[in-house]
Amino acid sequence: MFLLLLRLVATTLHAMLMFGLAPLVMGVVGTLRARLLGRRGPPLLQPYFLLRKLSRKTAVVPDNATDLYPVWPFVAFAAMAVAALLVPGFCAGLLTANMSDFITFIGLVTLSRAAIMLAGLETGFGFGGAGAARDILFGVFAEAALLVVILTFVLIAGSPTIDGVANFFRFGHVGIQVSIGFALASSFMVAVTETGRIPVDNPAGHLELAMVHEAMLLEYSGKNLALFEYAAMLRLIVWMSLIGTVFCPFGMGLAGNVLSWPGGLMLWLAKLAGLSVALSVFEIGTAKMRIFRVPEFLGVAILLGLLSAVFLFLAERIGG
Repeated sequence: MFLLLLRLVATTLHAMLMFGLAPLVMGVVGTLRARLLGRRGPPLLQPYFLLRKLSRKTAVVPDNATDLYPVWPFVAFAAMAVAALLVPGFCAGLLTANMSDFITFIGLVTLSRAAIMLAGLETGFGFGGAGAARDILFGVFAEAALLVVILTFVLIAGSPTIDGVANFFRFGHVGIQVSIGFALASSFMVAVTETGRIPVDNPAGHLELAMVHEAMLLEYSGKNLALFEYAAMLRLIVWMSLIGTVFCPFGMGLAGNVLSWPGGLMLWLAKLAGLSVALSVFEIGTAKMRIFRVPEFLGVAILLGLLSAVFLFLAERIGG
């Protein structure tokens, strides 16, 4: 009973940290990117100010929108909120550990993307339809790459859950393998695509012909737009936590051990900071791709994922 109570407290703390730090992580990335480009940039707390401003405004509904127009923001946000509960952060062994299988995670990410795409198609706006068509094309390749990476994880850890893979990488004798390096590169490329970052999309740009995610939200305002923005912030911290948890689980706390929580929390914050710096440096050193080049970019991610599984299979066969 006491162990169950500790897991409940750890899960609640995890949820509070994920929802509370999501805007801050977005602000850190934006500020670092601006500073590296020699500009002052927005303040770190700008995403919080944005959410507060949008939540106070009245949502304007277009005349030609359907009755589902205000539903899609809630669906997109709810899907990412559940995904945030499934991905471990500062500790493993949360109440959601047994439910954190990769297929469920992919389904939630896809549901959020589908809600955003349907929102872009609500009013028949040309740019929204173009953005939705591009996003669904990118999503097909991104999900394929993520599925082959999951195959590598299952072969290594023997578990389909995020928590199980993290625990195996932490306590098992995995060592440095080429397959893990390929899986990390593929996962990073998928994460960049899913979060709409450069080189796939530019969240700071508003050129209609090149927009993807932003184009689908041009008709939304007020509280509805705030939910979409918050979902985007959650998506970024979820993918950072996923990469940090799977590929660097060392030092994570355990939900049943309170004494391990402070160290796990400090390490998790350090991983978020390191990934924020890496993302900022990657973005300023990379140009945005043309739309038709993105499938080639994701094709490389699929190839890396396949090579990861093949190298692992060959290593096991040779070692056996």
